[in-house]
Amino acid sequence: MASTCRQDSRRERRTIRRSRTGCRNCKLRKLKCDEGKPKCRRCTSFGLLCNFIPDVPDLQPVADDSVRLWHVQGREEPQSSLTGTIWTSDASASYQLNAKCQDFISRYLGRSLITPDDPKLVEINRKLLGLAFTHPFLMHASLAVAFAYDRYLNNSSGIRRSLEECYHWAQSTSLFNKRLRETIDTKDKDPIWGTAAALAMLSFSSLDVCTAEELWPLNPAEPSDLAWLRMVKGKMSLWHVINPLRPDSLFRIMVSTFSHMHSPFPEKGINGIPRPLAMVCRLNDASSENDSSYFNAAHAVSQLQNLPDSQVTTGHTQLFIRSIQGRFESLLKEKDPVALLLLYLWYQKAGRTVWWIELRARVECPSICSYLRLFHRERGDIHKFLPGGSLAHSWSRPDVKDHEVSFAAD
Repeated sequence: MASTCRQDSRRERRTIRRSRTGCRNCKLRKLKCDEGKPKCRRCTSFGLLCNFIPDVPDLQPVADDSVRLWHVQGREEPQSSLTGTIWTSDASASYQLNAKCQDFISRYLGRSLITPDDPKLVEINRKLLGLAFTHPFLMHASLAVAFAYDRYLNNSSGIRRSLEECYHWAQSTSLFNKRLRETIDTKDKDPIWGTAAALAMLSFSSLDVCTAEELWPLNPAEPSDLAWLRMVKGKMSLWHVINPLRPDSLFRIMVSTFSHMHSPFPEKGINGIPRPLAMVCRLNDASSENDSSYFNAAHAVSQLQNLPDSQVTTGHTQLFIRSIQGRFESLLKEKDPVALLLLYLWYQKAGRTVWWIELRARVECPSICSYLRLFHRERGDIHKFLPGGSLAHSWSRPDVKDHEVSFAAD
């Protein structure tokens, strides 16, 4: 019966087939291009110059004089023809900020509204903003994050990215990749780490679909599934090159956050894991990382759950992401029900304290719930944690302790 439901559902779901020979704009936005010449319909409707040909920039607005990007050789400072204009520039690229960009810098980045509750991040972001004026890849990344935060504040669904967000994200990625191919000087290490973090946030918070029904895990498997995880791992691959904890790094004040992120998992046992969750994961006092694919992830979710929301830092939320590797990562990609439940529970907690996690959680949580209810109806132990289940309310409350969750299951 479950197999029949799965087949029927797959027939009903709409599969989005993307063009292999479409324009680069559609490929970047992960949309199907109609390949219309000289410009496709999607670029026309979105106000972009269609770029089938290589000399048209990616995501370039049509007739928008406010967006100006020049590449200059051998000049540290650009030549500005206007008094009072604001630039970001280095030896290879310059960008003039339009009025909207200047407004977003003042509104979000200058006032540190994106991280209002973390004084250490506020200090770091203000210093990064100063560096952004001499590192265009960092400025574009910062502006893209500001536009994403504006989307978070003003869009209840949080899905649709603006043209400006797409543009600055694309420009940052292009300039950043070019910079990584060059020798990395000490003065550039902090801007590079800040840009890597921003791009990882953007990858996580941006979705290419409009509804939960079109999103992983409900949609058919694609190579882009969990693409945000690859971006996070890409950022961490720079750790030994940049060393954010070196003595002269502006990120050094986040040593406690990094220690949470890299804290060791228990060697064995289920101490701290609520009894119902341990039962779902089939963990006991003798369990360890070696004999259970869920061991580290279950501990990471439980450690996060046991903290009041006001004490949760980015480091606490990243401990679970660190657990997504090896066999557990494979289980997630295979849409294993227990692995999906652990991801769902992490979204429920982390999304209450980190805005860019909430943007994805708003849509992916309903998708996970629908998938588990549709394809794993027999897993009553899992459904207890989902909305309407006997443990849903107690698990989602920030003031519930481990023994209360355990008691609720008895």
